Amino acid sequence: MTTLTHKPAAGAALPKFSVDTPDGNTLDLGGSTEGWQLLVVYRGKHCGRCKPYLNQVESMLGRWKAAGFDVVAVSADTAEKASADIAEYGWSFPVGCNLAETTMHELGLYVSDPLTPDETDRRFAEPAVFCLRPGGAVQIAAISNGPSARPDLEALLDGMIFTIENDKPARGTAT
Repeated sequence: MTTLTHKPAAGAALPKFSVDTPDGNTLDLGGSTEGWQLLVVYRGKHCGRCKPYLNQVESMLGRWKAAGFDVVAVSADTAEKASADIAEYGWSFPVGCNLAETTMHELGLYVSDPLTPDETDRRFAEPAVFCLRPGGAVQIAAISNGPSARPDLEALLDGMIFTIENDKPARGTAT
């Protein structure tokens, strides 16, 4: 029997949570935000599909910021693994690490066990992308159960610019 994971409610605040940063600080995310936020959940250092995706985020960072977004990425990786990726790829957006499994479930993320000890040494979240409105409400929640399905960042940015310029509400709120 499969246990269903709840999903974040469109138009409601993403649950507040904290993650470590590789330099020993803390990022407080979810809950209330000052401006728009792009929150990217990535699988971790072991994922060959995450690096090109986050590299594209980095290459588009100026455009996301110009559209009014703060950009953050988080994973369950250790600080050492996150630091190694930041050093190797030059990501300049904040990166959080040590995402707790309880938080993964609270955010409605799919959680996987490593297939082998060589992959990683802990459970990890599958990819997700959240666009949060000022105040923290979920405008977009794209939650995947595997590394191959992620939103196209060009289309997402274009859609978010349209949403902001036309003051569109969160969709998917009908019950």
